[in-house]
Amino acid sequence: MSYTETLAKLGVTLPDAPAPAANYVPAIRSGDLLFVSGQISNGPDGLIKGRLGDDMSVEDGAAAARACAISLLAQVKAACGGDIERLEQVVKLTAFVNCTPEFEDQPKVVNGASDFLVEALGDAGRHARSAVGAILPFGVAVEIEGIFRIK
Repeated sequence: MSYTETLAKLGVTLPDAPAPAANYVPAIRSGDLLFVSGQISNGPDGLIKGRLGDDMSVEDGAAAARACAISLLAQVKAACGGDIERLEQVVKLTAFVNCTPEFEDQPKVVNGASDFLVEALGDAGRHARSAVGAILPFGVAVEIEGIFRIK
């Protein structure tokens, strides 16, 4: 089954790739690697804001991370000329979670992105990753950048 078919089965339509919020490009290709800039948590109703350990649950944080993963795939699709099937592997994610200093469940939050990518892409969605606490722009809950191998 193609990625497009699997995404449709999951009820996910990739949005248009979000435009950069500052002076950077959304993605850079080097050989067969595509480096995608950080994608902030954004949903159909706008930015997904919150601070884990304060006003947001781990489950809500995981949903925000999933939204970041969808935006990452939208960027990959755009960088591949609209053909998401050119994606061969999610190589690495670096995730930032807006949280209190005491919060220690960043990996559980980022599982929202990791679980989604494996569900949508199968083995090609398995990846290395980092998950760290941070203060994020616009008060968003999560930001994730990624490295992808493409054809």
